[in-house]
Amino acid sequence: MDFFATAAKGTEGALRDELRELRFRGVRADRGGVHFNGGLEEGFRACIELRTAVRVLMLLSEFDAHNGEALYEGVRAVAWSPFLSPKHTLAVRAACRSSQLTHTQFIAQKTKDAVVDQLREKFGARPSVNLDDPDVMLFVHLVRDKASLYLDLAGEPLHRRGYRTHIGDAPLKETLAASLLRLGGWDRQVPLVDPMCGSGTFAIEAVMWARKIAPGLARDRFGFERWASHGEEEAKKAADRRAEARAKILPEGPRIAGFDTDPEAIETARGNARRAGLSIRFDRRSIRELRPESDAGMIITNPPYGERLTGSRELYGDLGAALRRMHNHTAAILAGTPAIAHAIPLRPEKSLIVWNGPIECRLLRYSIP
Repeated sequence: MDFFATAAKGTEGALRDELRELRFRGVRADRGGVHFNGGLEEGFRACIELRTAVRVLMLLSEFDAHNGEALYEGVRAVAWSPFLSPKHTLAVRAACRSSQLTHTQFIAQKTKDAVVDQLREKFGARPSVNLDDPDVMLFVHLVRDKASLYLDLAGEPLHRRGYRTHIGDAPLKETLAASLLRLGGWDRQVPLVDPMCGSGTFAIEAVMWARKIAPGLARDRFGFERWASHGEEEAKKAADRRAEARAKILPEGPRIAGFDTDPEAIETARGNARRAGLSIRFDRRSIRELRPESDAGMIITNPPYGERLTGSRELYGDLGAALRRMHNHTAAILAGTPAIAHAIPLRPEKSLIVWNGPIECRLLRYSIP
């Protein structure tokens, strides 16, 4: 089977490296995500173990779809009863480029019609549409008149780990935080600190990565566990994958901490860590108080910037001065404005373009002598 794990724009390399590290087969990066292959159980494992993926999609079919009729017939040719019955709900999302069909709403509607018509003919009744919480989510991608039809294994996007109930003013998705930790070069051995931690996402994701805590273990169920064909045998296989993931967890990891000047942010971070089952030090402190606490370490942070929070040149100047004190450390700074890089009196050894939602950012990596 062929799978496609989606990623935030600019983080495809992190997802590719993670898939290879976890020994998935056929790994190949592409725009918007990474391809891999294997049995259906490998798709289950991806949902449980991947930190940097947003969704895990299974390719069902590829066919020419130069018009609506061809699209309809191609979708209807797929056997849908293993996934859906009249008791189930579905939703369809569509994307297209360089094709004769140009309206995504029409593509999604035509795809849905083909699915429900087949099932009505088989069962005498059809499944309903549920755009908010469907049992089965389909994705159809149309490129140069060729349709690729995918089934979503994850259900909810994988960034929803379950430990964040309150989202602050500038939320950083968990999957993006995990990607930036990897792209920033953290080795999972040296201590790590986030001096503008907000809701604590970097620190929590760092602990989970260092201790090999699979992010999907906190999920009650995934999309594949709502399919019509998911019975006792499939449930046992999913339980086995979860047990294998739990067996890999390490009892401890490096020292990881976060601090922030906002007392509400600190309380939110502490609550998020508790819900994740982790013990992490979060303190109310200013960036001006940042000092080395070890011979070597990692600093990673997402400073506030204009599109989402009000930053200031003084704050960025304080960050630059603090980094200069952190001798023999590595720093990874997510910069949503050029003013952040201009305020840091160091030359980055790496600058990567990544996207935080709709905002184009730079991940700046510094090696501080």
